[in-house]
Amino acid sequence: MGIKSFARGAAYWAALGASSLTLSAGAALANEVTDPDEPIVVVGERPELDSPRYVAPLIETPQTITVVSGEIVEQQNLLGLRDILSTLPGITFGAGEGGGGYGDSINLRGYSANNDISVDGVRDSAQYTRTDPFNLDQLELTNGANSVYGGAGALGGSINLVTKRPQGRDSTTITGAIGTDEYVRLTVDSDMLLGDSVGVRINAMAHNNDVPGRDVETYQRWGVAPSITLGLNTNTRVTLAYVHQEDDNIPQYGVPYALGPYNNGALPGAPNSAYYGYANVDTQEITADSLTAIVEHEFNENIGVRNLTRYQEVSQMVVVNPPQGTWCVAPGINPWTGAACATPGTYQPSGPRGGFRDSTNEILINQTDLTLKFETGPVRHTMVAGLVFSSETYHLDSGNVLRNPLGATPNPTLPVMDISNPDNIYAGPINFIRTAFTDSEVSNRAFYVFERAEIGEHWEINGGIRFESTEGQAFTGAIATPYPAPPAAPVVTLSGPFENDADLFSYRIGLVYQPIETLSFYLAHGNSETPSQATVNGACNATNCNVDPEEAETYEIGAKWDALGGRLSLTAAAFSNQRSSFRIASGEPGVPEQVLDGASRVDGLALGGSGLITDNWSIFANYTYLDSELEQSLSDYVIGAGTVDFLAGDPLPNTPEHSFSVWTTYELDMIREGFLIGYGVTYQGEYTFTRQSASTPLYYTPDYFVHRAMISYPITQRAVLQLNVNNLLDEEYFERVRNNATNGWATPGAGRSATLSFSYRF
Repeated sequence: MGIKSFARGAAYWAALGASSLTLSAGAALANEVTDPDEPIVVVGERPELDSPRYVAPLIETPQTITVVSGEIVEQQNLLGLRDILSTLPGITFGAGEGGGGYGDSINLRGYSANNDISVDGVRDSAQYTRTDPFNLDQLELTNGANSVYGGAGALGGSINLVTKRPQGRDSTTITGAIGTDEYVRLTVDSDMLLGDSVGVRINAMAHNNDVPGRDVETYQRWGVAPSITLGLNTNTRVTLAYVHQEDDNIPQYGVPYALGPYNNGALPGAPNSAYYGYANVDTQEITADSLTAIVEHEFNENIGVRNLTRYQEVSQMVVVNPPQGTWCVAPGINPWTGAACATPGTYQPSGPRGGFRDSTNEILINQTDLTLKFETGPVRHTMVAGLVFSSETYHLDSGNVLRNPLGATPNPTLPVMDISNPDNIYAGPINFIRTAFTDSEVSNRAFYVFERAEIGEHWEINGGIRFESTEGQAFTGAIATPYPAPPAAPVVTLSGPFENDADLFSYRIGLVYQPIETLSFYLAHGNSETPSQATVNGACNATNCNVDPEEAETYEIGAKWDALGGRLSLTAAAFSNQRSSFRIASGEPGVPEQVLDGASRVDGLALGGSGLITDNWSIFANYTYLDSELEQSLSDYVIGAGTVDFLAGDPLPNTPEHSFSVWTTYELDMIREGFLIGYGVTYQGEYTFTRQSASTPLYYTPDYFVHRAMISYPITQRAVLQLNVNNLLDEEYFERVRNNATNGWATPGAGRSATLSFSYRF
C-alpha cells in the first residue's frame, strides 16, 4: 500500500461535522509512518475533538464545529492564527490595538472572540500575536454561544488550539524552506518511542520573512516545544509539555484609509507598500512560556479521569506609531472631514505617536474531567463532570518613547511627511516615559457536567451546564509629565481598586435524530454570560464593575451527512445568535453606571464539506451567510426621553454577509503516487462600520478574492518537495480596517509570494 492508499484511508474519515483531514504527501510522510523503509500501510483515523467535554462523535454533536488539521495548515503554508482563521468564513480582524493591547483581534460571526481563545481546552487570555503553527496539531472552531465549554465568553464562538504531543511514531521530519520576501524557515518534528511506553516529542522552529508587498514590516521568531509521555498506550499516562517562543517583529498598521463622503478607501497617492510609522523605533517583542502537565487514567472502559495543570506567562513589548494625524489630499481637503487644507499630498503626524506598551500575563490553571459511561434501562449515557480553578494576573506599563528625557514633547512638532513617500526614520529624541500602569487579577472557579443520553438506536440528547464564580480587581495609575527633575519623584495618581464579582450559569442542550449511521439532524439551544471583567486584560471601572453580566443565546438547527460511503462529510446549519443585553451608557442624570439595554442579533447559514470526492480528489470547503442587526444602541431612558436611536437597524460592524473558502487537492498518480496539486480561494464579502451620525450613510469595504496554489512532489519515500504560491493573482485588498470620523487605517493584504520547502523524514 503506497502514498495514494494512505491518503484515501486518511481522508475516508475526514471532517465529520465540518472538520478536515485532507493530507498532503509531505504531511503523510511526516506524521504517520514509523519505518521509512517500509511501505505505507496506515489507515486514516476518525478525527476527534481534544476536549473530553465533547461527549459525542462530531457527526452526533449538535453544533457547527470546524476542525482544521495541521496537515491543512502545512498544505497551504499558513503562518499564524490570523492566517489560519482568514481561510474560514464569517471571521474578520480588528485593526491595531484593542482594549487589551496590540495583537490578535478576532471578530467571529459579528462578535469579538478575543476572550474566547483556548489552548488544549483551557483559557489563553493574553492578547498577543500568535504567529506560528509549528506546535499546532489542529485548530477547533466552535460556533455559537459557548460559555458552557470555556467559561465566561461572548456569543460568536470559541477557538481552541490543540498542541502536538507524543504519539510514539518513531519518525523525525526536518523541513527547510526559502522563498520570496526574505522567507527562510526551518522546522523539526521528532516523535520517538523509548522502550514500550515512553514517548518523546520535540518540535522546533526558526523563521524569518518580510511581509509581501510591504517596505518595512518583518517577522522573526524561534521556538521549541519538548514533551514526554510516560505510560504511552497504557491505562495511566502522564504527559509533560513545555513551549517557548520568542518573536521580534515590526507591527503592522498599514496605510491611511478613509471610507466616507470625501474618500473611498486608501488615500490618493498612498502606496500599499508605504510605511507611515518609524521603522527605527517601532517594534513588537513577544516571549511566551507554557508548562503543562496532563495526567490521564482509565479505570476501565467505562470510567476515566483526566487532570490538566498549566502555568503560562506571556510578555509583550510594543512601540507603535499608527498613521494618525492631519492629512491633506487633492484638491486640498481633509479626506475625513472635507475641511480645506493648504498642502495636498502631505501628512502631519500627531496623536498617539511613539506609543509604548509593556505587558505581562500570567495564568495558573487546573482542570479535572471525570468521564463515566453507564446505562439506565434502554438509555446509554456518556457523562463528563469537571472542576476548573484558575488564577490570572496582568501588569501593563504604558507611555511614550518620542519624548525628551523628562517627558516633555519635543519641539518643534513631528516633521511633515509626503503621503506618497513617507519619511519613516525618526531623528528626534528617544526616551521611554512611563505615563500609566495597570495591575489586575482574576480568579475563577467552575463546575460543569456534560451528558450524552442515547435513547434507542436513533435519538439522543446532548447537553451541558456550567456554574462558575469569577472575582476580579484592578488598580490603575496615571503618572504626570513632564517628570520633575531628580531627585524629585513623578506624581502618581492611583485609582481603584475596581472590583467585579459575578456568579454565572451557562447551559447548552441539543436533540439529535440519526435515522442511519451516516446521517444526523439536530436542534440546539445555548447561552453565554459575560461579566464586566471577562478577562484579566480588560479591567472594569466605576461605570461598569457593578453591572450584571451581559447575556446572549444561540438557536441552531442543522444536519450532518457522511456521503459517498462516509468519505465526504457534508454539513448545513441555520442559526440565530441573539445578544439580548449588552452594556451601554445610561444617559440618566446622576446614574454613572452603564445599563444592560443594548441588543443585537446575527442570523445565518453555515455550509461545509470535506473529504474525498473521488479516490484522487479531496476538498475542504465552507460558506457562511450572516444577516446582522444592531437592535438597540441607546438606553431605555434616553429613548424614552425622545432621542432617536439612529443606529437601530444597522448591520453590525465588521460582519460580512457572504464569505466562503475552498481548498482542494488532486493526486496525479498517473505521473507518480503522492504527486499532489492544490488550489484554494477565499472570498470575503463587504462589511460596514458604526455610523457617526444620523445623516451619515453606511460605507462598506470592498469585497475580495484571494487565491493560493500548491504542488507537492514526493521525490522518494523519505523526501518531499513542495511549492506554495500565496495570493496567486496578486490581488490588492485590505483587511483589519479601522474607520472613524477623523482618522483611520487598514492593513493591505499580503502581496503575491512563493515558497519552496524540502522535507526529509527518517
